Amino acid sequence: MKPSTAPECHGDDHCVTCSDAAVAVRVRELTGDGLAVVDTDAGPEEVSVALVEVEPGDIVLVHAKEAIAVVGRAR
Repeated sequence: MKPSTAPECHGDDHCVTCSDAAVAVRVRELTGDGLAVVDTDAGPEEVSVALVEVEPGDIVLVHAKEAIAVVGRAR
């Protein structure tokens, strides 16, 4: 196994929000400038929400640290 040169957010394996797969995550908070903190299985991560209109509690589909679709709304 070769040594990891991945950024800190990748841990031992990979970063859930910048991997090749899109994942559904819950928006924890909007931080301004088109960014939000989302809850992932690996913990909170900052992603861009510039392409979608979201509120805290919404579920978004994230690919490459970019929210690409809203798949569930906060109630």
